[in-house]
Amino acid sequence: MANRKNRAVRGAVVHQRQIPWVLIAGVTVVVVFAGVVFGFAYMRYSETADMRQAQAEAEKASEPFKPSPENPDPSKKIPGVTVIDYPGQMHVSPTQRVAYDQSPPFGGPHDGIWADCTGVVYPEPVRSENMVHSLEHGAVWIAYNPDKVDESGVQRLKVRAEGKPYTMMSPYPGLDSPISLQSWGHQLKVDSADDPRIDQFITALRLNNNGVYPEIGGSCQAYPGAFDTNNPPKFDPTPPGPDAVTMDGRGASQATGEMGQ
Repeated sequence: MANRKNRAVRGAVVHQRQIPWVLIAGVTVVVVFAGVVFGFAYMRYSETADMRQAQAEAEKASEPFKPSPENPDPSKKIPGVTVIDYPGQMHVSPTQRVAYDQSPPFGGPHDGIWADCTGVVYPEPVRSENMVHSLEHGAVWIAYNPDKVDESGVQRLKVRAEGKPYTMMSPYPGLDSPISLQSWGHQLKVDSADDPRIDQFITALRLNNNGVYPEIGGSCQAYPGAFDTNNPPKFDPTPPGPDAVTMDGRGASQATGEMGQ
């Protein structure tokens, strides 16, 4: 009797299933990793959704700044906007520089080839003479000081520019304020990407066809073979030399005319 009982116990021990700890540990790692990835993706989605919702609300609040024949330049109601009357169509060659009277410039002589302004966010500074030409076509240029705007601020500015027709954005080293917005003959400098005047400025001046920029109907597409959006002419931070074109166009290679049209 005792022998049968001992054999039963040994059989139970032999047939007892072992706990698969290695498999459990592997599954746990996979589940935890998937949770981290999902959490990060959800956080990024939420941040983007929040930024776009905030942008939509800001654009709605900027409705009163839409231009009309009765109110051709609503930007004049925005506190802090500088307005200067610049003549258009004074072109310089790709090797010439202009002694601009403002930084960033927002009018005056410029390169005969415009910068791509089809909602491009340039990661590096771009030659001012090309950017100014885009303003002549009705674009808005969002410039920021990379030393004064953090990544969160850059992202909030990017939402306003990326993929938006007649808009472009780029860093501008040495800028005396964190952010500066330019359209032809107009400039606004602000300290924060959350400043509501940014959307007011864009609403009032981007493609404002009421005579606030010289070349209505000008293209924002990069001129084929002349401007490489992925490798644009580089910004030169050094002061222009004595041979630079002056603001009245002296020394410009082309006094009038539009290249590429």
